[in-house]
Amino acid sequence: VNAVGYLDHQIKRDYDDLIKWKVNLDVDNLSYYHIQYLYARSFFKEIEIKEKDKTAYDYYYGQAEKFWLTKGIYMQGMIALAHYRGGNKGFANKVINSLRENSVKSDEMGMYWKQTAGWYWFEAPIETQALLIEAFDEVANDQVAVEEMKIWLLKNKQTNDWKTTKATADACYVLLLKGSNLLADEPEITIQLGSKTISSSDVNIVKEAGTGYFKTSIPETDIKADMGNIKISKKGKGISWGAVYWQYFENIDKIPASMNNLQVYKRLFRKVYTKTGNTLEAITEKIPLKIGDRLTVRLEMKADRDMEYVHIKDMRASALEPENVISMYKYREGLSYYQSTRDAATHFFVEFMPKGTYVFEYNLRVTHAGEFSNGLTTIQCMYAPEFTSHTPGIMIKTTE
Repeated sequence: VNAVGYLDHQIKRDYDDLIKWKVNLDVDNLSYYHIQYLYARSFFKEIEIKEKDKTAYDYYYGQAEKFWLTKGIYMQGMIALAHYRGGNKGFANKVINSLRENSVKSDEMGMYWKQTAGWYWFEAPIETQALLIEAFDEVANDQVAVEEMKIWLLKNKQTNDWKTTKATADACYVLLLKGSNLLADEPEITIQLGSKTISSSDVNIVKEAGTGYFKTSIPETDIKADMGNIKISKKGKGISWGAVYWQYFENIDKIPASMNNLQVYKRLFRKVYTKTGNTLEAITEKIPLKIGDRLTVRLEMKADRDMEYVHIKDMRASALEPENVISMYKYREGLSYYQSTRDAATHFFVEFMPKGTYVFEYNLRVTHAGEFSNGLTTIQCMYAPEFTSHTPGIMIKTTE
């Protein structure tokens, strides 16, 4: 009670300052802290606002209804909940409808909003998604949207580390207490690999408590060609995901490209010096290189979602030597990463790769003549190793 009274007193002080300094009360005087106050105050409807504080409360309550469109989606969710609990249910549903219209929906990622994470508390994506789930559940009772929004939270955790205890607590709260109970139902997963069937209900399969995670390995002698035909079925509520790995040995120049949600492409160019300036000439296995040629390696990475702890390994032929051998942190393309040059490959370590397309370039010199394998370029999210891709193996020819 004392804490709530203190908040009411502070909001009155803010309002009194507007009167004292003769601020125009018809313009937007609503800060994010005032919105947070309205949201926090909505949890304590049984504690009446004192008469001396009610004018200030009503003013900011009205400001929220008047200027809600100028605020971020986190604040809009708080405004919707505060007004719904305050009895203004029509306006609260209007805000929810607006949020629904501005959302993004996909089968893979569920329902979410385009937003950029920042340093301020109201720019936290996990806390924002959690509060909006609370708003859609309480204000609109839209359980379909709630389940779709929970998918985004789970898929975000698949490739990202939730940095704070607040983010983790908020996410766990809405995942377990809003919508369907994900831990109450234990789904049955059936994976059909050609003629072989793997089921989570098999007593020989050990599952992780809570998540239901399990894995199984198929020895080389049991692998058949028809196992490339994979079908997955699921009984139960909620979502499930997994990955299939095929490990084998092959000559590196015969390995085909493999791409998924995290992609990498590599191109090799020769720098050609002309009277009109320097140009880049794409090279292939049929175009021989000469000792002393200067090459540019261009790596293009594409991520369909935010990912943390991404590793790119770019192998190079033994006939090529990097011009820059000093390992260091770099920043380009809006991406901060650590570049490390080793004997057989150049490594790039990216702590955080937001959804998008990125291009890295670095230079090499041809130092030996002959026919060489230029290796592969691989990319992998170390936080979620199932997100991995690699380029095809290629050969290069060099002459004196």
